[in-house]
Amino acid sequence: MSTRSQNAMSFSEEVQRHSVHTLVFRSLKRTHDMFLSCQGMLPPLDEEAERIKKLVKARDCYGLVFDKVERNKINMKKSQPNNPKSDNLDIYKDNHLPLAITDNPEKVNKNTETSMVLSSPSTQNIAAANRLINHIMPKPKWHPPWKLYRVISGHLGWVRCVTVEPGNEWFATGAADRVIKIWDLASGKLKLSLTGHVSTVRGLQVSPRHPYLFSCGEDRQVKCWDLEHNKVVRHYHGHLSAVYSLALHPTIDVLLTAGRDSTARVWDMRTKANVHTLTGHTNTVASVVAHEFEPQVLTGSHDCTIRLWDLAAGKTRATLTNHKKSVRSLVLHPKVYMFASASPDNIKQWTCPDGKFIQNLTGHNAIVNCLAVNSDGVLMSGANNGSMYAWDWRTGYNFQRMQAPVQPGSMDSEAGVFAMAFDNSGTRLITAEADKTIKLYREDDTATEESHPINWKPDIIRRRKY
Repeated sequence: MSTRSQNAMSFSEEVQRHSVHTLVFRSLKRTHDMFLSCQGMLPPLDEEAERIKKLVKARDCYGLVFDKVERNKINMKKSQPNNPKSDNLDIYKDNHLPLAITDNPEKVNKNTETSMVLSSPSTQNIAAANRLINHIMPKPKWHPPWKLYRVISGHLGWVRCVTVEPGNEWFATGAADRVIKIWDLASGKLKLSLTGHVSTVRGLQVSPRHPYLFSCGEDRQVKCWDLEHNKVVRHYHGHLSAVYSLALHPTIDVLLTAGRDSTARVWDMRTKANVHTLTGHTNTVASVVAHEFEPQVLTGSHDCTIRLWDLAAGKTRATLTNHKKSVRSLVLHPKVYMFASASPDNIKQWTCPDGKFIQNLTGHNAIVNCLAVNSDGVLMSGANNGSMYAWDWRTGYNFQRMQAPVQPGSMDSEAGVFAMAFDNSGTRLITAEADKTIKLYREDDTATEESHPINWKPDIIRRRKY
Protein backbone atom coordinates (compact mmCIF):
# COMPACT_ATOMS: atom_id res chain seq x y z
CA MET A 1 0.00 0.00 0.00
CA SER A 2 1.34 3.43 -0.97
CA THR A 3 2.17 6.20 1.47
CA ARG A 4 -0.52 8.46 -0.04
CA SER A 5 -3.30 5.92 0.56
CA GLN A 6 -2.11 5.33 4.11
CA ASN A 7 -2.17 9.09 4.82
CA ALA A 8 -5.66 9.33 3.33
CA MET A 9 -6.96 6.50 5.52
CA SER A 10 -5.43 7.98 8.65
CA PHE A 11 -6.84 11.40 7.81
CA SER A 12 -10.35 10.00 7.23
CA GLU A 13 -10.19 8.02 10.47
CA GLU A 14 -9.09 11.13 12.34
CA VAL A 15 -11.91 13.21 10.84
CA GLN A 16 -14.52 10.59 11.61
CA ARG A 17 -13.26 10.22 15.15
CA HIS A 18 -13.37 13.94 15.96
CA SER A 19 -15.86 15.36 13.48
CA VAL A 20 -19.02 15.23 15.67
CA HIS A 21 -17.48 17.08 18.61
CA THR A 22 -15.70 19.57 16.40
CA LEU A 23 -18.82 20.44 14.36
CA VAL A 24 -21.01 20.81 17.45
CA PHE A 25 -18.64 23.19 19.21
CA ARG A 26 -17.97 25.17 16.03
CA SER A 27 -21.70 25.54 15.46
CA LEU A 28 -22.27 26.68 19.02
CA LYS A 29 -19.47 29.22 18.77
CA ARG A 30 -20.70 30.61 15.46
CA THR A 31 -24.26 30.90 16.77
CA HIS A 32 -23.06 32.59 19.95
CA ASP A 33 -20.91 35.08 18.04
CA MET A 34 -23.69 35.81 15.55
CA PHE A 35 -26.44 36.60 18.05
CA LEU A 36 -24.28 38.15 20.76
CA SER A 37 -23.53 41.11 18.57
CA CYS A 38 -27.24 41.61 17.75
CA GLN A 39 -28.51 41.40 21.32
CA GLY A 40 -27.45 44.91 22.20
CA MET A 41 -28.92 46.37 19.02
CA LEU A 42 -32.60 45.71 19.87
CA PRO A 43 -34.72 48.90 19.87
CA PRO A 44 -35.99 50.11 23.25
CA LEU A 45 -39.54 49.17 24.23
CA ASP A 46 -42.00 51.93 23.37
CA GLU A 47 -44.39 52.00 26.33
CA GLU A 48 -46.85 54.31 24.59
CA ALA A 49 -47.06 52.00 21.58
CA GLU A 50 -47.61 49.01 23.85
CA ARG A 51 -50.37 50.85 25.69
CA ILE A 52 -52.10 51.78 22.45
CA LYS A 53 -51.77 48.21 21.20
CA LYS A 54 -53.46 46.84 24.33
CA LEU A 55 -56.24 49.43 24.12
CA VAL A 56 -56.92 48.58 20.47
CA LYS A 57 -57.00 44.86 21.24
CA ALA A 58 -59.31 45.37 24.23
CA ARG A 59 -61.63 47.58 22.20
CA ASP A 60 -61.70 45.01 19.41
CA CYS A 61 -62.53 42.10 21.74
CA TYR A 62 -64.68 43.77 24.40
CA GLY A 63 -65.96 46.92 22.72
CA LEU A 64 -69.62 46.00 23.19
CA VAL A 65 -69.06 45.43 26.91
CA PHE A 66 -67.27 48.78 27.33
CA ASP A 67 -70.10 50.62 25.58
CA LYS A 68 -72.72 48.90 27.69
CA VAL A 69 -70.89 49.77 30.92
CA GLU A 70 -70.66 53.42 29.90
CA ARG A 71 -74.35 53.54 28.99
CA ASN A 72 -75.30 51.97 32.33
CA LYS A 73 -73.24 54.57 34.22
CA ILE A 74 -74.92 57.40 32.31
CA ASN A 75 -78.39 55.95 32.92
CA MET A 76 -77.71 55.55 36.66
CA LYS A 77 -76.54 59.15 36.95
CA LYS A 78 -79.63 60.38 35.10
CA SER A 79 -81.97 58.32 37.28
CA GLN A 80 -80.48 59.67 40.56
CA PRO A 81 -78.93 63.07 39.82
CA ASN A 82 -79.43 64.54 43.31
CA ASN A 83 -78.23 61.58 45.37
CA PRO A 84 -74.45 61.77 45.87
CA LYS A 85 -74.40 58.38 47.57
CA SER A 86 -76.19 56.54 44.77
CA ASP A 87 -72.93 55.14 43.41
CA ASN A 88 -72.45 53.17 46.62
CA LEU A 89 -75.97 51.75 46.53
CA ASP A 90 -76.11 50.50 42.92
CA ILE A 91 -76.56 46.93 43.99
CA TYR A 92 -79.91 47.76 45.63
CA LYS A 93 -81.13 50.39 43.18
CA ASP A 94 -83.15 48.06 40.97
CA ASN A 95 -84.92 46.32 43.82
CA HIS A 96 -85.88 49.47 45.86
CA LEU A 97 -85.31 47.50 49.04
CA PRO A 98 -84.89 49.00 52.52
CA LEU A 99 -81.31 49.12 53.72
CA ALA A 100 -80.08 47.62 56.98
CA ILE A 101 -77.68 50.56 57.50
CA THR A 102 -79.18 54.07 57.46
CA ASP A 103 -77.62 57.51 57.29
CA ASN A 104 -78.28 58.19 60.99
CA PRO A 105 -77.86 55.03 63.14
CA GLU A 106 -78.59 56.86 66.40
CA LYS A 107 -82.22 57.38 65.39
CA VAL A 108 -82.87 53.70 64.82
CA ASN A 109 -84.66 52.09 67.76
CA LYS A 110 -84.74 48.44 68.71
CA ASN A 111 -87.96 47.64 66.85
CA THR A 112 -86.64 49.24 63.70
CA GLU A 113 -83.43 47.24 64.00
CA THR A 114 -85.44 44.02 64.29
CA SER A 115 -87.51 44.87 61.22
CA MET A 116 -84.37 45.75 59.31
CA VAL A 117 -82.77 42.42 60.11
CA LEU A 118 -85.88 40.51 59.09
CA SER A 119 -86.08 42.40 55.82
CA SER A 120 -82.39 42.48 55.03
CA PRO A 121 -81.38 42.95 51.38
CA SER A 122 -79.82 39.49 51.12
CA THR A 123 -82.99 37.73 52.29
CA GLN A 124 -85.24 39.79 50.06
CA ASN A 125 -82.90 39.40 47.09
CA ILE A 126 -83.04 35.61 47.45
CA ALA A 127 -86.82 35.68 47.80
CA ALA A 128 -87.15 37.92 44.76
CA ALA A 129 -84.80 35.67 42.80
CA ASN A 130 -86.83 32.61 43.74
CA ARG A 131 -90.05 34.33 42.65
CA LEU A 132 -88.40 35.21 39.37
CA ILE A 133 -87.15 31.64 38.90
CA ASN A 134 -90.62 30.26 39.61
CA HIS A 135 -91.96 32.59 36.96
CA ILE A 136 -89.25 31.79 34.40
CA MET A 137 -88.93 28.10 35.27
CA PRO A 138 -92.37 26.71 36.07
CA LYS A 139 -92.70 23.41 37.85
CA PRO A 140 -92.38 20.51 35.41
CA LYS A 141 -95.32 18.35 34.51
CA TRP A 142 -95.37 15.01 36.31
CA HIS A 143 -94.64 12.01 34.10
CA PRO A 144 -94.81 8.39 35.26
CA PRO A 145 -91.49 6.54 35.15
CA TRP A 146 -90.74 4.10 32.37
CA LYS A 147 -89.97 0.41 32.84
CA LEU A 148 -88.69 -2.39 30.64
CA TYR A 149 -91.33 -4.96 29.75
CA ARG A 150 -89.97 -6.91 26.77
CA VAL A 151 -86.62 -7.91 25.27
CA ILE A 152 -86.59 -9.20 21.69
CA SER A 153 -83.69 -11.23 20.31
CA GLY A 154 -83.16 -12.27 16.73
CA HIS A 155 -80.50 -10.11 15.12
CA LEU A 156 -76.94 -11.44 14.85
CA GLY A 157 -75.26 -8.05 15.06
CA TRP A 158 -75.58 -4.60 16.60
CA VAL A 159 -79.08 -3.22 16.04
CA ARG A 160 -78.54 0.21 14.53
CA CYS A 161 -81.96 1.61 13.55
CA VAL A 162 -85.67 1.29 14.29
CA THR A 163 -88.87 2.71 12.81
CA VAL A 164 -92.60 2.26 13.52
CA GLU A 165 -95.12 1.99 10.72
CA PRO A 166 -97.94 4.58 10.61
CA GLY A 167 -100.64 2.04 11.47
CA ASN A 168 -98.86 1.25 14.75
CA GLU A 169 -99.13 -2.50 14.16
CA TRP A 170 -95.49 -3.39 13.49
CA PHE A 171 -92.01 -1.93 13.57
CA ALA A 172 -88.83 -2.61 11.62
CA THR A 173 -85.21 -2.82 12.72
CA GLY A 174 -81.93 -2.90 10.84
CA ALA A 175 -78.66 -4.32 12.15
CA ALA A 176 -75.05 -5.12 11.45
CA ASP A 177 -76.09 -8.59 10.26
CA ARG A 178 -77.31 -6.82 7.04
CA VAL A 179 -80.91 -7.94 7.64
CA ILE A 180 -84.05 -5.85 8.06
CA LYS A 181 -86.51 -7.53 10.41
CA ILE A 182 -90.18 -6.66 10.84
CA TRP A 183 -91.75 -7.37 14.24
CA ASP A 184 -95.29 -7.38 15.55
CA LEU A 185 -95.59 -4.50 18.00
CA ALA A 186 -98.16 -6.13 20.26
CA SER A 187 -96.61 -9.58 20.62
CA GLY A 188 -92.98 -8.93 19.70
CA LYS A 189 -92.94 -11.85 17.26
CA LEU A 190 -90.92 -11.82 14.04
CA LYS A 191 -93.11 -11.35 10.96
CA LEU A 192 -90.58 -10.98 8.14
CA SER A 193 -86.88 -10.72 7.30
CA LEU A 194 -85.67 -8.70 4.31
CA THR A 195 -82.21 -9.35 2.87
CA GLY A 196 -80.46 -7.31 0.24
CA HIS A 197 -77.97 -5.03 1.91
CA VAL A 198 -74.36 -6.19 1.89
CA SER A 199 -73.30 -4.16 4.94
CA THR A 200 -74.75 -2.72 8.14
CA VAL A 201 -78.24 -1.22 7.81
CA ARG A 202 -78.12 2.25 9.36
CA GLY A 203 -81.46 3.89 8.57
CA LEU A 204 -85.12 2.90 8.08
CA GLN A 205 -88.31 4.82 7.34
CA VAL A 206 -91.83 3.68 6.45
CA SER A 207 -93.80 5.95 4.13
CA PRO A 208 -97.10 7.14 5.64
CA ARG A 209 -98.66 7.54 2.18
CA HIS A 210 -97.24 4.65 0.18
CA PRO A 211 -96.67 0.93 0.87
CA TYR A 212 -92.92 1.51 0.84
CA LEU A 213 -90.09 0.95 3.29
CA PHE A 214 -86.87 2.88 2.70
CA SER A 215 -83.49 1.72 3.97
CA CYS A 216 -79.87 2.86 3.81
CA GLY A 217 -76.63 1.33 4.94
CA GLU A 218 -72.88 1.35 5.07
CA ASP A 219 -72.79 -0.25 1.61
CA ARG A 220 -73.65 3.21 0.14
CA GLN A 221 -77.01 1.89 -0.99
CA VAL A 222 -80.43 3.48 -0.52
CA LYS A 223 -83.26 1.06 -1.26
CA CYS A 224 -87.01 1.31 -1.62
CA TRP A 225 -88.86 -1.87 -0.62
CA ASP A 226 -92.36 -2.67 -1.84
CA LEU A 227 -94.11 -4.05 1.25
CA GLU A 228 -96.85 -5.69 -0.83
CA HIS A 229 -94.35 -7.90 -2.64
CA ASN A 230 -91.47 -7.70 -0.10
CA LYS A 231 -88.81 -6.85 -2.65
CA VAL A 232 -86.67 -3.89 -3.72
CA VAL A 233 -88.28 -1.77 -6.42
CA ARG A 234 -85.90 1.25 -6.51
CA HIS A 235 -82.27 2.07 -5.86
CA TYR A 236 -80.98 5.61 -5.27
CA HIS A 237 -77.35 5.84 -6.40
CA GLY A 238 -75.11 8.80 -5.66
CA HIS A 239 -73.56 8.65 -2.20
CA LEU A 240 -69.80 8.22 -2.19
CA SER A 241 -69.58 6.55 1.21
CA ALA A 242 -71.70 4.99 3.95
CA VAL A 243 -75.23 6.37 4.35
CA TYR A 244 -76.05 6.89 8.03
CA SER A 245 -79.49 8.48 8.12
CA LEU A 246 -82.58 9.00 6.02
CA ALA A 247 -85.88 10.82 6.33
CA LEU A 248 -89.11 11.15 4.35
CA HIS A 249 -90.75 14.49 3.75
CA PRO A 250 -94.20 14.40 5.40
CA THR A 251 -96.13 16.05 2.54
CA ILE A 252 -94.22 15.69 -0.74
CA ASP A 253 -92.65 12.67 -2.42
CA VAL A 254 -89.09 13.51 -1.43
CA LEU A 255 -86.49 11.30 0.24
CA LEU A 256 -83.56 12.72 2.21
CA THR A 257 -80.35 10.83 2.94
CA ALA A 258 -77.09 11.77 4.66
CA GLY A 259 -73.87 10.04 5.44
CA ARG A 260 -70.11 9.88 5.67
CA ASP A 261 -69.42 11.82 2.47
CA SER A 262 -70.36 15.02 4.40
CA THR A 263 -73.43 15.65 2.24
CA ALA A 264 -77.18 15.29 2.44
CA ARG A 265 -79.00 14.37 -0.74
CA VAL A 266 -82.56 15.09 -1.82
CA TRP A 267 -84.15 12.45 -4.04
CA ASP A 268 -87.33 12.41 -6.07
CA MET A 269 -88.96 9.31 -4.64
CA ARG A 270 -90.55 8.22 -7.93
CA THR A 271 -87.99 9.11 -10.60
CA LYS A 272 -84.91 8.37 -8.42
CA ALA A 273 -83.45 11.72 -9.53
CA ASN A 274 -80.95 13.46 -7.23
CA VAL A 275 -82.78 16.81 -6.92
CA HIS A 276 -80.25 18.52 -4.62
CA THR A 277 -76.92 17.69 -3.05
CA LEU A 278 -76.75 19.71 0.18
CA THR A 279 -73.09 20.55 0.70
CA GLY A 280 -71.52 22.61 3.47
CA HIS A 281 -70.74 20.21 6.28
CA THR A 282 -67.09 19.33 6.71
CA ASN A 283 -67.54 15.96 8.39
CA THR A 284 -69.93 13.02 8.57
CA VAL A 285 -73.62 14.00 8.56
CA ALA A 286 -75.02 11.75 11.28
CA SER A 287 -78.67 12.79 11.28
CA VAL A 288 -81.21 14.28 8.90
CA VAL A 289 -84.86 15.08 9.61
CA ALA A 290 -87.63 16.47 7.43
CA HIS A 291 -90.25 18.98 8.47
CA GLU A 292 -93.54 20.01 6.91
CA PHE A 293 -92.82 23.68 7.57
CA GLU A 294 -89.69 25.79 7.31
CA PRO A 295 -86.98 24.71 7.72
CA GLN A 296 -88.02 21.60 5.82
CA VAL A 297 -84.60 19.94 6.15
CA LEU A 298 -82.32 19.86 9.22
CA THR A 299 -78.98 18.08 9.44
CA GLY A 300 -76.60 17.40 12.34
CA SER A 301 -72.97 16.60 11.70
CA HIS A 302 -69.76 15.47 13.37
CA ASP A 303 -68.34 18.89 12.47
CA CYS A 304 -70.28 20.13 15.58
CA THR A 305 -72.81 22.15 13.58
CA ILE A 306 -76.49 21.94 12.74
CA ARG A 307 -77.64 23.27 9.39
CA LEU A 308 -81.14 24.39 8.48
CA TRP A 309 -81.74 24.12 4.73
CA ASP A 310 -83.93 25.87 2.20
CA LEU A 311 -85.34 22.86 0.34
CA ALA A 312 -86.45 24.84 -2.70
CA ALA A 313 -83.07 26.48 -3.27
CA GLY A 314 -80.93 23.63 -1.94
CA LYS A 315 -78.90 26.04 0.18
CA THR A 316 -78.19 26.64 3.85
CA ARG A 317 -80.48 29.17 5.54
CA ALA A 318 -78.84 28.97 8.99
CA THR A 319 -75.87 27.28 10.65
CA LEU A 320 -76.01 26.62 14.40
CA THR A 321 -72.59 26.42 16.03
CA ASN A 322 -73.48 26.20 19.74
CA HIS A 323 -72.37 22.58 20.12
CA LYS A 324 -68.71 21.96 20.92
CA LYS A 325 -68.76 18.26 20.03
CA SER A 326 -70.24 16.13 17.25
CA VAL A 327 -74.00 16.27 16.77
CA ARG A 328 -75.27 12.69 16.49
CA SER A 329 -79.04 13.01 16.56
CA LEU A 330 -81.86 15.44 15.82
CA VAL A 331 -85.52 15.05 16.74
CA LEU A 332 -88.59 17.17 15.96
CA HIS A 333 -91.32 17.69 18.54
CA PRO A 334 -94.61 16.28 17.16
CA LYS A 335 -96.71 19.21 18.38
CA VAL A 336 -94.47 22.15 19.28
CA TYR A 337 -92.58 24.09 16.60
CA MET A 338 -89.22 23.07 18.10
CA PHE A 339 -86.47 20.50 17.78
CA ALA A 340 -83.69 19.05 19.94
CA SER A 341 -80.12 18.00 19.19
CA ALA A 342 -77.89 15.50 20.97
CA SER A 343 -74.15 15.77 21.49
CA PRO A 344 -71.66 14.53 24.11
CA ASP A 345 -71.48 18.06 25.55
CA ASN A 346 -75.21 18.76 25.95
CA ILE A 347 -78.70 18.17 24.67
CA LYS A 348 -79.97 21.46 23.28
CA GLN A 349 -83.44 22.69 22.41
CA TRP A 350 -84.16 25.10 19.55
CA THR A 351 -87.12 26.83 17.99
CA CYS A 352 -88.02 26.86 14.33
CA PRO A 353 -87.72 28.33 11.77
CA ASP A 354 -84.52 30.24 12.58
CA GLY A 355 -82.95 27.87 15.09
CA LYS A 356 -83.12 30.14 18.13
CA PHE A 357 -81.47 28.47 21.13
CA ILE A 358 -83.80 27.80 24.07
CA GLN A 359 -82.00 25.80 26.76
CA ASN A 360 -79.45 23.13 27.59
CA LEU A 361 -80.43 19.78 29.05
CA THR A 362 -77.33 18.93 31.04
CA GLY A 363 -76.52 15.82 33.01
CA HIS A 364 -76.35 13.01 30.47
CA ASN A 365 -72.57 12.77 30.64
CA ALA A 366 -71.97 10.27 27.86
CA ILE A 367 -71.90 10.04 24.08
CA VAL A 368 -75.60 10.53 23.33
CA ASN A 369 -76.47 8.59 20.17
CA CYS A 370 -80.21 9.05 19.85
CA LEU A 371 -83.25 11.04 20.90
CA ALA A 372 -86.99 10.41 20.82
CA VAL A 373 -89.91 12.59 21.93
CA ASN A 374 -93.63 11.91 22.21
CA SER A 375 -96.64 14.19 22.11
CA ASP A 376 -96.88 14.16 25.91
CA GLY A 377 -93.62 16.08 26.20
CA VAL A 378 -91.34 13.19 27.25
CA LEU A 379 -87.89 13.38 25.70
CA MET A 380 -85.72 10.25 25.90
CA SER A 381 -81.98 10.13 25.26
CA GLY A 382 -79.83 7.04 24.83
CA ALA A 383 -76.05 6.83 25.05
CA ASN A 384 -73.08 4.64 24.20
CA ASN A 385 -72.75 3.33 27.75
CA GLY A 386 -76.34 2.04 27.86
CA SER A 387 -77.69 4.90 29.96
CA MET A 388 -81.12 6.32 29.15
CA TYR A 389 -82.43 9.61 30.52
CA ALA A 390 -86.03 10.82 30.52
CA TRP A 391 -86.65 14.58 30.38
CA ASP A 392 -89.62 16.90 30.63
CA TRP A 393 -89.51 18.79 27.33
CA ARG A 394 -90.88 22.10 28.57
CA THR A 395 -88.65 22.60 31.59
CA GLY A 396 -85.69 20.34 30.81
CA TYR A 397 -86.16 18.48 34.10
CA ASN A 398 -84.53 15.04 34.18
CA PHE A 399 -87.16 12.91 35.94
CA GLN A 400 -85.67 9.44 35.38
CA ARG A 401 -82.35 7.73 34.72
CA MET A 402 -82.15 4.15 33.54
CA GLN A 403 -79.43 1.69 32.63
CA ALA A 404 -80.31 -0.74 29.86
CA PRO A 405 -79.69 -4.30 31.08
CA VAL A 406 -77.16 -6.22 29.04
CA GLN A 407 -78.25 -9.48 27.41
CA PRO A 408 -76.85 -12.49 29.35
CA GLY A 409 -73.60 -13.58 27.77
CA SER A 410 -72.78 -10.12 26.42
CA MET A 411 -69.89 -7.95 27.46
CA ASP A 412 -70.51 -4.89 29.57
CA SER A 413 -69.16 -2.77 26.72
CA GLU A 414 -72.09 -3.92 24.56
CA ALA A 415 -74.61 -1.84 26.47
CA GLY A 416 -74.87 0.98 23.94
CA VAL A 417 -78.21 2.37 22.78
CA PHE A 418 -77.93 3.21 19.08
CA ALA A 419 -81.49 4.19 18.14
CA MET A 420 -84.89 4.67 19.73
CA ALA A 421 -88.42 5.51 18.67
CA PHE A 422 -91.81 5.98 20.31
CA ASP A 423 -94.76 4.20 18.81
CA ASN A 424 -97.51 6.39 17.35
CA SER A 425 -99.46 6.42 20.61
CA GLY A 426 -96.41 7.63 22.53
CA THR A 427 -96.93 5.02 25.25
CA ARG A 428 -94.24 2.54 24.18
CA LEU A 429 -90.56 3.13 23.55
CA ILE A 430 -88.47 0.86 21.31
CA THR A 431 -84.69 0.87 21.58
CA ALA A 432 -82.07 -0.70 19.32
CA GLU A 433 -78.97 -1.75 21.22
CA ALA A 434 -75.44 -3.07 20.94
CA ASP A 435 -76.17 -6.37 22.68
CA LYS A 436 -78.11 -7.42 19.51
CA THR A 437 -81.50 -7.00 21.20
CA ILE A 438 -84.51 -4.75 20.85
CA LYS A 439 -86.00 -3.56 24.13
CA LEU A 440 -89.50 -2.21 24.68
CA TYR A 441 -90.40 0.15 27.52
CA ARG A 442 -93.71 1.50 28.75
CA GLU A 443 -94.98 3.75 31.52
CA ASP A 444 -95.32 2.29 35.00
CA ASP A 445 -99.08 2.10 35.65
CA THR A 446 -98.63 1.69 39.40
CA ALA A 447 -96.63 4.92 39.84
CA THR A 448 -98.25 8.01 41.34
CA GLU A 449 -97.10 11.50 42.19
CA GLU A 450 -96.76 10.41 45.82
CA SER A 451 -94.66 7.34 45.08
CA HIS A 452 -92.46 9.15 42.51
CA PRO A 453 -92.54 12.84 43.48
CA ILE A 454 -90.95 15.58 41.43
CA ASN A 455 -87.68 16.59 43.05
CA TRP A 456 -87.88 20.19 41.90
CA LYS A 457 -86.40 22.95 44.04
CA PRO A 458 -86.28 26.15 42.03
CA ASP A 459 -83.77 28.07 44.13
CA ILE A 460 -80.65 29.93 43.07
CA ILE A 461 -78.39 26.87 43.33
CA ARG A 462 -80.84 24.77 41.35
CA ARG A 463 -81.06 27.47 38.72
CA ARG A 464 -77.32 27.45 38.25
CA LYS A 465 -77.32 23.67 37.93
CA TYR A 466 -80.03 23.48 35.33
